[in-house]
Amino acid sequence: MRLHHEVDGDGPTLVLLGSLGSDVSMWQPQLPALDGRRVVRVDLPGHGGSPVPDERFSIQDVARAVLDLIDGSASFCGISLGGLIAMAIAAEAPARVERLVLACTKPSFPPPEQWAERAALVRREGTAAVVDAVMARWFTGAADPALVERARAMFVATPAEGYARCCEALRDADLHAALPRITAPTLVVSGREDPTVTPAEAAALAEAIHGARHVTIERGAHLLSAERADEFNLELLGHSG
Repeated sequence: MRLHHEVDGDGPTLVLLGSLGSDVSMWQPQLPALDGRRVVRVDLPGHGGSPVPDERFSIQDVARAVLDLIDGSASFCGISLGGLIAMAIAAEAPARVERLVLACTKPSFPPPEQWAERAALVRREGTAAVVDAVMARWFTGAADPALVERARAMFVATPAEGYARCCEALRDADLHAALPRITAPTLVVSGREDPTVTPAEAAALAEAIHGARHVTIERGAHLLSAERADEFNLELLGHSG
C-alpha cells in the first residue's frame, strides 16, 4: 500500500492522520503551531495523493503502511478514522510510539450496516451525495462559513472508490480488544458538540487505555482540529512535548 505524505520542519517526529473524506490540507491550521517538529501528514488510502489500493484493506493494513513511512519512533495524532489507525499503530507497535493523541474517535463506529450503505451510495453517486450530512457533523452551526466551504471542497474532491474502501475498513473495525496493549502516554480529545463521538464515548476510550487523559473542547464538533484550531493546538502541543 502506497500512502502519499508530506513532511514539514525538523525535530521530533509527529505523524498526523486525518478523517474520512480529508486530505493532508486539513492539518494546515496545525502547522504554524508545530514549528520545531518534523510533521508528517499522511493521506488515507484513496484520498488526496494516495492511490486506491488494488485490494480491500483493514485498519491494521493502513497502520502498517504508515509505520513503513517512519524511521524509528514518533508521536502520533489521529482524528476520527485517523484515530483508529493511530490506535492500531500504538497497540501493534508500542515501541514505535512515543506519545499518542486520539481526537474525535472511538474503537468502533457501529452499526456496520451504515458503512456498507454509505460505500454503495458513494460508489453510485460520488462523495457529493453525502457531503451535506458530513458537514453537519464536522462543524457546529457557528463555524466560519469560509472554513466550511474549504472543507466541503476537500471532501467532494475525494475519489469515490477511495472513500468507499475506507468506509468498508470502518465497517469491519473493532479495536476494543487492542486497547489494553497501548502503553504510550495518551490524550483523548473530544468536542462538546460532536454528534459522531460524544464526550462520554471519548471518556470511555480514555478509561480503556492505561493512564490516558481525556479533555473536552467546548463549542466544537467532529472536525475539531479545524473549527477549534487554537484550543486543539494547545492540547496537542501540551501532550506531544
